[in-house]
Amino acid sequence: MHDFIAGLPKAELHVHHIGSASPRIVAELAERHPGTVPSDAAELAKFFEFRDFAHFIEVYLAVVALVRTPEDIRYLTYEIAREMAGGQNLRYAELTCTPYTSVRPHDEGVGMPIEAYTEALEDARVAAERDFGLVLRWIYDIPGEAGLPAADATLGFALDHGPDALVAFGLGGPEIGVPRPQFQPHFDATRAAGLHSVPHAGETTGPETVWDALRLLGAERIGHGTSSAQDPALLAHLAATGVPLEVCPSSNVATRAVPSLDLHPLRAFRDAGVTVTINSDDPPMFGTTLNREYGIAAEILGLDEAGTAELARAAVRASFADEGTKARVLGEIDAYASGRG
Repeated sequence: MHDFIAGLPKAELHVHHIGSASPRIVAELAERHPGTVPSDAAELAKFFEFRDFAHFIEVYLAVVALVRTPEDIRYLTYEIAREMAGGQNLRYAELTCTPYTSVRPHDEGVGMPIEAYTEALEDARVAAERDFGLVLRWIYDIPGEAGLPAADATLGFALDHGPDALVAFGLGGPEIGVPRPQFQPHFDATRAAGLHSVPHAGETTGPETVWDALRLLGAERIGHGTSSAQDPALLAHLAATGVPLEVCPSSNVATRAVPSLDLHPLRAFRDAGVTVTINSDDPPMFGTTLNREYGIAAEILGLDEAGTAELARAAVRASFADEGTKARVLGEIDAYASGRG
């Protein structure tokens, strides 16, 4: 199964831009901007070893602080794409970007114009498809903990400066103390402009957060949605409407959304008929890969190779890729799976 998953063409829908920076990428950024993170390779590897959620936040913010210029954005994005295509056999990915952390004026004067940020993303995207055969699309998300000023700014970034490959609008960050209803006007505006709605919900809060995302934010997919398993009516609604959950098993354990992989509700989602996709969230920072997450999901669900290939198809179908890209990647999955039979 390990070898099968490694070769399986895949799409990923819930993976964060900054959170995908591997130690190799961070080392290069640290050379450009010394003093923020360890420069020694061994020390950097130790710094990246996941210890607890507080440490994850420390690492994440340290990498945010290293991404200061358009050249950093371009390098980060292109190198993430290299690793996605080479190591994980990804054919399509929707990367969640948080432009507010790079574009907003910082007290220390750090920050870049949104035009430069957008140009760097798009330049890396075009190069990644040319060089690696990986199709990238963007999701701009509100860092919820930064409140309405961040939401207003991110809305402007999306509507006034949105890159060509922007497909969706999201909401990330902590859920506790960050009620979803306050962001309804922002999602109304982006949906009216043709963007899809993909907020995080129900990761560390109860099912009502997922209901809010569906009813108020018009969610077409739910980031995590872990607590949905606590509400049979919600599971039935998700199954009936076909709204997929973006499930990230290792992340859910790391953030204490679930106590262990043995108790992960993935099987309950499947048994209720809910569409699930498998994702890695912030893979290097949680010490995982998309391949590993597929292996975990296959074990939890008791899947053989055919069932695991169907998980990969589900992600493609739930994506916001154009129909031509969907057909091509689905064809690659089919060809690979049939060739293994």
